[in-house]
Amino acid sequence: MMLARRRHSGRGRSAQFTTMAGGANDPDLARRFRDAALPHLDEVYSLSRYLLHNPTDAEDAVQECYLRALKHFASFRGDAIKPWLFAILRNVCRAAYAQRATGPQATESTNDVSPLWGEPPETPETYVLRRHDTEAIRAMVSALPDAYREAIVLREIHDLSYRDIAAIVNAPVVTVMSRLARARSLLRAAWISAEGKGSPR
Repeated sequence: MMLARRRHSGRGRSAQFTTMAGGANDPDLARRFRDAALPHLDEVYSLSRYLLHNPTDAEDAVQECYLRALKHFASFRGDAIKPWLFAILRNVCRAAYAQRATGPQATESTNDVSPLWGEPPETPETYVLRRHDTEAIRAMVSALPDAYREAIVLREIHDLSYRDIAAIVNAPVVTVMSRLARARSLLRAAWISAEGKGSPR
C-alpha cells in the first residue's frame, strides 16, 4: 500500500471538470479528453497538494492544468496521458504558484548514484512509505525540499518509471535517480529521528 491519496471533494472536482470540458467548442474532442483525463483527476490533485501544501492553491492549479490540457489535447500524441497531465501541472505550479511553495531548493550531487538503471524491489525506505500510511509519513514527505519531494511522490505514490519522471521534470534520468536516492536518505534520517523521540504515530 502506497501513501494514501487523499480525495478532497473528488466528486465536486469531477463535476466541475465535466462542466468545463462540456464547454469546449468540439464536443467529440471534449468527450475524448474527459474520458482520458477524468480518471486521473484525484492523482493530479494529490500531486498538486504535495507540491503546493495548500488545498485552495492545489484546486486552482488542477483547474488550470486541465484547462491547458484541454486546450492542447488535439495535439497530444502520447500513449499515456497521466505523465502529460503531471508535466502540465508541474509547469502550472512552478509558473503561477512557485512563490507559495515552501522548502529550500537543494543542491544535488550525482556522485553517489549507482550507474544501474534498476533498483531493488523493496528498500527499507520504500517499505516505510508502503507500510506506514500515517500523517507522520506525509509530513516527512511534505518537509522534503521541492525537487526531492516531487521525485519521491511521482515514484512512490504515483508509481511512475524513471523515464516518465525524467520527462515530467525535464531532467536526465540520472538526475531523477539522484533525487530519489537523496529523498530516501532524508526520509530514512527523519524516520530514525522520529523513532528516537518516540513513536512517529
